[in-house]
Amino acid sequence: MRTRFLTIPLAVAVLSAGCGGGDGAAASAAPGGGRGGAASVPVAVGTVVQKPMPIEISVIGAAEAYSTVAIRAQTTGQLTSVNFTEGDDVSAGQVLFTLDRRPLEAALQQAQANLERDMAQAANAAQQVKRYDELAARGIATREQVDTSRATLAALNATVEADKAAVENARVQLQYATITAPISGRTGALMVHEGNLVRANDQTPLVVINQVTPIYVSFAIPEARLPELKKYMAAGALRVTASPPNDDAPPAVGRITFIDNAVDQTTGTIKVKGTFPNTDRRLWPGQYVNVVVTLSTDPEAIVVPSAAVQAGQQGQYVFVVNPEQKVDLRPITVKRATATETVIESGLKPGEVVVTDGHLRLVPGSRITIKGGETNSTSGRTATAPTAE
Repeated sequence: MRTRFLTIPLAVAVLSAGCGGGDGAAASAAPGGGRGGAASVPVAVGTVVQKPMPIEISVIGAAEAYSTVAIRAQTTGQLTSVNFTEGDDVSAGQVLFTLDRRPLEAALQQAQANLERDMAQAANAAQQVKRYDELAARGIATREQVDTSRATLAALNATVEADKAAVENARVQLQYATITAPISGRTGALMVHEGNLVRANDQTPLVVINQVTPIYVSFAIPEARLPELKKYMAAGALRVTASPPNDDAPPAVGRITFIDNAVDQTTGTIKVKGTFPNTDRRLWPGQYVNVVVTLSTDPEAIVVPSAAVQAGQQGQYVFVVNPEQKVDLRPITVKRATATETVIESGLKPGEVVVTDGHLRLVPGSRITIKGGETNSTSGRTATAPTAE
């Protein structure tokens, strides 16, 4: 019994020693640890390159019709025909609607008859004036009779002029019975149909025509970019591209044609418009599009993949791979960035290799291995870390 009780503490001590040794081995084998040659961290890398990069402004914009006209009747009458189908493309001068012409033709005939009557009366009054002048010269007619005849002639001449204006107005009203397209464009929804009574200058238009070829794209840029935009516009026309969302075709190309005359103080932006030929009609009024204004090109930009740039408490930085297959933390200054590439103002040199994936497991001095065949290089070549000479 004494021997059996002595062996139990000895076994517990052996097991405890074995467990303690296992924990130490696991700690020394943990990736990224600093004890006795830790395991390498697998990462993806990219190469810093020097190449021309466009200086751009990327914003969201909206397409606008180049010209919009709301067609309204200018005279009251019954709609007798509609000569197009809603959604049709129409040309300037094309007949769209016709109204009942009969009341307007009757009004024109009446105005013409009044003109002819008053012209006849004016001609008779002119003869009366002539006769009274001759009688007054012989002392037969009084001066009062002469003045009266001349006043009657002047009144009738004025009536004739009023009748001419009435005839012209009746002709214009008759022309309003035929409604034509003032511009070429695409018609919208038809608000009235044949047989409806339309009124002059009604609030609801008969139809709206939008000119979509060419077309505007309107967008707003921050006021901080306005001096830069004006500077490059002074040197020549600026190129602007627009592409609808989820459209894989090449973007539509236009040029800047308008800058608003004031900054919107509520948003701190200024409105800009680009004009696009839109011959293929990819852009449609009211559609949101991705807009890119190309200001100029930086011929010697230092570029890295955007995935390599990280943000920390001290600012932005990248992990640079050194010849010992380890990484150094390098603070950088970013000049501008796109979705895939970032232009560096300072902190990197062409040819250096930076980490693009696997940052979470890295600290300065970590040993790395490059994932097989994986790259994220701005030059399009597979990036490999430098080796010690």
